Amino acid sequence: MDQAELSEIVSGIPIPAFLIAGNARVQTMNTAANALFGAEVQGRHYVTALRQPAILRAIEEALRTRSRTTGHYTVSGDVSDQRFRVTAAPLGPGAVSGILVCLEDITPLYEAGQMRRDFVANVSHELRTPLTALMGFIDTLQGPARDDAAARTRFLGVMAREAGRMNRLVGDLLSLSRVEFSERQKPEDRIKLSDVLRASRAMLAPEAGQDAVHLDLGAGEGQSDIVLGEADQLRQVFNNLIENALKYGGAESPVEVRLSLTDQDPYLRSPAVRVDVRDHGPGIAAHHIPRLTERFYRVDEHRSRELGGTGLGLAIVKHIVQRHRGRLAITSEPGAGACFSVIIPTAGAAPRS
Repeated sequence: MDQAELSEIVSGIPIPAFLIAGNARVQTMNTAANALFGAEVQGRHYVTALRQPAILRAIEEALRTRSRTTGHYTVSGDVSDQRFRVTAAPLGPGAVSGILVCLEDITPLYEAGQMRRDFVANVSHELRTPLTALMGFIDTLQGPARDDAAARTRFLGVMAREAGRMNRLVGDLLSLSRVEFSERQKPEDRIKLSDVLRASRAMLAPEAGQDAVHLDLGAGEGQSDIVLGEADQLRQVFNNLIENALKYGGAESPVEVRLSLTDQDPYLRSPAVRVDVRDHGPGIAAHHIPRLTERFYRVDEHRSRELGGTGLGLAIVKHIVQRHRGRLAITSEPGAGACFSVIIPTAGAAPRS
C-alpha cells in the first residue's frame, strides 16, 4: 500500500487519527489531527513530535503489549477544557504495520457526568439546610421548649417555612423532570398568548396588587398571537417570569408585560410572538446573565432564599421555551432593571431548517 492510499484511508476516519510507522515516525495524519497537533508533526519521531505524556503512554503501552490501549488526553482552552479518549491500536503484520492512534472527543460525556454530580450535590445541599433546621427545632420542642408556649409558636412558624421551602424545591424538581422528559415532543394545541398573559396577571394580582403588573397587548392581540403550545406550561413560564420581576423589581415598582409581533425573527427565521417582562429593579451584572438559566444558579443566594426561590425557575422556563421551539433572551444593566423576553413561533410558521 503506497502513501497516497494510506493517507486516503486515514483521512476517512471522522475523528483525529494518525499512523505511526515501524520506524516510530508519524507517517500520515488526517485533517482533524492536523488541526489538533499541527501539520509539522508528520514525518517526525512521535516522541519529539507529540510531547503529550498521556498519548505517549498509550502508544508505548501498545508497542510493548502489541494490543489495543486506551488513555485520556486533555486540551486546555481559554473558556473550557476539551477531553479526548486516546486509542492506540497495533497494525500488522500485513501491507500496513505500525500504531494507529485515534482521539475521540468525550467532552460532552464528561460535562454530562459533571452536571449530574453537581445536580446531586446541589439538591443535597438545598435539602440539608431546611432538614437540619427542622430536626433542630423538633429536638428543642421535645426537650427544653416542651412547655414554652411562646417558643413553640415561634419554632412552629419557622418549621412551617422550612417545610414549605422543601415542598417548593421538590415541586420544582418534579416539574423540571417532566419538562425535560417532554422537551422533544412538540406541542400541538393552538394557544392565544394574550389569554395566557391575562390568566397569569389575574393569578398574581391577589398577592401583588391589581396595579402591580402593567399588561400591554398593543396590536398583537388577535389571531396573530396564536402559537402551538401547552397552556399549562406557558402559564408556568409567565407566572415564573412575572413573579420574579415582582420579587426583584423592588417595592412600589410596577412590572411591565408587553406582547408584540414580528414578521421574521432573525434567530427563529419565522414569524413570532414576543413577550417582554420588564422590571425596574437593581438589574443584573453582565457576567451573571449567561448563567441565569443554570440549575441552582443565583445572583444573590441569600436574598433568593429569603424570597423563597429554589434556583430552578429559570431552568424550567428555558426548557419549556425550547420545547415550544422558541428562545429566551435576557437583557439587563446594573441600576436599569432587567428584561426577560420569550419569543415563540406563531402557529403555522414555517419550522426552522
